Amino acid sequence: MGTPLDNPVWYALTGLHARFAVGRGQARHYLREMAPFSAIADASPAAYADLAVGLPPQTEARLFRPADEPAPPDWETVSARPIVQMIHDGRDLPPPNDLDKKITPLGTTDVPELLALVDVAKPGPFGSRTVELGTYVGVRHARTGQLIAMGGERFRIDGHVELSAIAVHPDARGSGLGKAITNHLARSAITRSEAPFLHVFPDNPALDLYTRLGFRERARLWVLWHRPVAS
Repeated sequence: MGTPLDNPVWYALTGLHARFAVGRGQARHYLREMAPFSAIADASPAAYADLAVGLPPQTEARLFRPADEPAPPDWETVSARPIVQMIHDGRDLPPPNDLDKKITPLGTTDVPELLALVDVAKPGPFGSRTVELGTYVGVRHARTGQLIAMGGERFRIDGHVELSAIAVHPDARGSGLGKAITNHLARSAITRSEAPFLHVFPDNPALDLYTRLGFRERARLWVLWHRPVAS
């Protein structure tokens, strides 16, 4: 029997992130300016019928699913990729270091800089309102003030919070900023009695970093892009 973490977007959008959800019945969507993800309660025809409602024309539904489920009739698979879900149990988290002192909160006024960093660092989906989903932090260049590292929280399920958009400017990589931000976010979650988790594709070198920081693989999920076939 599965757990909420096997269907994280559904349990986020029907729980702690319900205020950000659109949809009905057995399907939900994040507001697209927040996150490009949708969810279904299960892979039933009824759920897919609900999923089609509110999906912009010619747009795929990006789903986190526990298995590589085929697209139902009248839908097509645009992409299907396995992804590693990692979780931290709160033990053996490295202590703060000097870089931790450079981490500062980020908010809605920092969105242009966040989007600029995402454009060059490419950590994954990040929109104009993603920062509203949780706490975001960053590091600025000591001389220029340019935002050179960032990270924050995305999906939130009861007792768990997903770390996301951890990114470092290419010119600043190798200096430990990604590690420091991941540690900072994980420590903050654990302090609030929330278990931090994250998603990383198997071929992403960051998987080794997260392992060294104490995250362990909990499951292999699938990111499925399914789209209604145009009539």
